[in-house]
Amino acid sequence: MSNPHGAATLAQLYREGHRYWSSENGQAHWRAERACLGPVCESLHGGHSLELGMGPSLTDMSPIRHNIRWAPTAELSESASSLVCPLDALPLPDECLHLVIVHHLLELVEEPHRLLQEAARVTADDGCLIVLGWMPLGITGLARLSPRRRNRLPWRGHWRTPAKLGDWLAFVDFRIERVDYCGFHLPGSLPNNATLETLGRRHNVPLGDSYIIRARRRARLVQSQRPKLRIQSSLGGGALGHATRVGSTAPEPSRRTTEVE
Repeated sequence: MSNPHGAATLAQLYREGHRYWSSENGQAHWRAERACLGPVCESLHGGHSLELGMGPSLTDMSPIRHNIRWAPTAELSESASSLVCPLDALPLPDECLHLVIVHHLLELVEEPHRLLQEAARVTADDGCLIVLGWMPLGITGLARLSPRRRNRLPWRGHWRTPAKLGDWLAFVDFRIERVDYCGFHLPGSLPNNATLETLGRRHNVPLGDSYIIRARRRARLVQSQRPKLRIQSSLGGGALGHATRVGSTAPEPSRRTTEVE
């Protein structure tokens, strides 16, 4: 992904993705995902977060105010503080971010393992890694059976189940904490039916169009789940500012402005 040809390919994919997430279909799915992700983001804390994706930001409800947005080229960056770099070489220190979101990219990039490895590397020990993907068994997933749709977004790429990504996450020493499903709708309609969305999310039925994986570093998750032992005596006593200008509270990541993938 770091060669000029790869950079151009990724930039073209980014443009296509931006058009899709700006469409009526993309906006409907984005709203469903944002509503499902909201309670997760609201419970997080920390100094900096990173979003790797092609759609609008999903973290505006998060208490983590210093959000870094990624772009494949300087031309496509949203601001001077955007992180412009290849997805397999994020110019950030290890474990420097408290929230990392990978939004529908693992289906499309040429080396998804390396992307996931980089996302895990920059996630802090007490941070959260969130992966959003398309569910193969959802209504939109079944629509991929039509060959004429396979070359268009969102149907293009390799769709994987949360179980498969759980195996991938284990290789980078992360474990899935929870999987939520969203984007429930009937065939031929958009996921904007409040009743279906409420029922689907309440029972967490694995038939939504999207899934949201929440993962944490394995050692941290095991530590948080370990029961606490309380010993009482006989008397009753108890025993990143902007993305590339983080400032003094966190290491300052370098910013690459060359057009690489």
